[in-house]
Amino acid sequence: MNLASRCFRSSSSMSFWLCAVIGMLVGCLVTSERLMADTDKRPNIVIIVADDMGFSDLGCYGSSIETPNLDRLAANGLRMVDFHNNAKCSETRASIMTGLWHQQSKNLAIAGPVTMAEVLSDSGYTTLMSGKWHLKGTPRERGFDRYFGFLSGAINFFTGLDWQSGENFMRLDDEVFEPSSDFYSTDVFTDYAIEFLEQARQNDQPYFLYLAHNAPHFPLHALPEDIAKYRGKFDDGWDVIRERRYQKMLKLGIIDERWRMSPRDSRIEPWDEVNDSHKKFLLPMVEVYAAMIDRLDQNIGRLVDNLEANGELDNTLIVFFSDNGACPYHHRRHPEAALGQTESATAYDARWANMCNTPLRLYKQYAHHGGTLTPMILHWPARIANPGSVSEHTGHIVDLMPTVVEVSGASYPVVRGERDVAPMEGVSLMPAIMGRTTSVQRPPIFWEYNGNHAIRDGAWKLVAERGKEWELYNVDEDRCETEDLATTLPDEVTRLAEAYNAWAKRCRAVGHRQAAKKKPSSQSQIFDLDAEIAEQNE
Repeated sequence: MNLASRCFRSSSSMSFWLCAVIGMLVGCLVTSERLMADTDKRPNIVIIVADDMGFSDLGCYGSSIETPNLDRLAANGLRMVDFHNNAKCSETRASIMTGLWHQQSKNLAIAGPVTMAEVLSDSGYTTLMSGKWHLKGTPRERGFDRYFGFLSGAINFFTGLDWQSGENFMRLDDEVFEPSSDFYSTDVFTDYAIEFLEQARQNDQPYFLYLAHNAPHFPLHALPEDIAKYRGKFDDGWDVIRERRYQKMLKLGIIDERWRMSPRDSRIEPWDEVNDSHKKFLLPMVEVYAAMIDRLDQNIGRLVDNLEANGELDNTLIVFFSDNGACPYHHRRHPEAALGQTESATAYDARWANMCNTPLRLYKQYAHHGGTLTPMILHWPARIANPGSVSEHTGHIVDLMPTVVEVSGASYPVVRGERDVAPMEGVSLMPAIMGRTTSVQRPPIFWEYNGNHAIRDGAWKLVAERGKEWELYNVDEDRCETEDLATTLPDEVTRLAEAYNAWAKRCRAVGHRQAAKKKPSSQSQIFDLDAEIAEQNE
């Protein structure tokens, strides 16, 4: 029941006026929090998503890959070290768009949920998207004024054609788009993003840009000049580079002694046991991967320069993160083709993914931190309280919708058209942005994809791989999930398991007992190096 309803049900006139005064005070507080809701003060909003990028793959998060533009955003913004996604491409995008757990929208297959673009469009924003959609329907059907990109999950970076089927899912607004001979998706997605911004500036209203890059998702495709920068840069191998990244992360203040580095994946051989022919096969993969991240950063720099040149950078909220952790798949087609070029179709395997996720356990698809924990950069000079700082504020992508609603002054609907709209599941990130501490603990966070599942409640995380039993971690003290406390704290396991199963029932996710009966995941994959090299040499 809302405040006004309670007031009118009161039999006392004193109660009525007391409620009225409280209502005015609450209104003033809301207004003070939403000063930017005035048309000339509302910020532009830019959400940039990387694809399949590991936790330590940016310079400002410990990598040697050159990312000066993202590093600059971090130096003048805020880095979060406890921000999570849904560990999988489509599922993360569903929660970005709706502010709901992905099971509640079935990746937009269910008609009810409202999208971020619809909410912002209704409040007077121009809504723009460039890049990977990977949800049901099309962006134009779900609130975007302009769209350029591809509707599927993975494309050839040079042709724009679907990686699996070879079909053309590229679209410019509602029309099929035919890429030119010099097409490279990371560049062209940014070209159209900037073009859309130039058009939006003709309107007297703020804009929302959702730039969903497909880099560095497989297939491993990069431009020759970018690949050349990384030849030989990874020759020291994954063991040395993991330790090097870990030490840099300590120095940067990204991690501390609570982040005890997880052991190398037990299926991965020590680098000093890898023979020369195997190294020759493996090294080009990570060199191309690094080149893809480098080019991604270059294009983010182009976008930021455009905002700055138009005097918009200070009052634009920029949000950058990855849709899941590093990818452990070992896809490889056309082994005769030069790695990185148009005809090649390769993904690196768990060997390099383990390095990219330093210092975490496991990978994309898993509910452990290697699947869900992402580098997260917030940049908004007009509002960020402590530029260059590192925040331990716990967040999840369901928090983006309430954050955007708050900073834009938009109204989140109860009903839109003839659809009842589910309430938002997250909480605003504005306390983190403004540097405010709060004694209120956020509601639990939940994960479930393909039977891998978890719940996080404060310091405690209960997590299970598909086909396996619960593990319990105090992630305030054990960030990398290295010491399982399930057998020593059975009451905590019971409490969290009951909360998880109640959520799973409410949101139509897979419950623990059902997941435990499934076969363990086979998604973390390792190349049979001898067989691959023999096929390549045929």
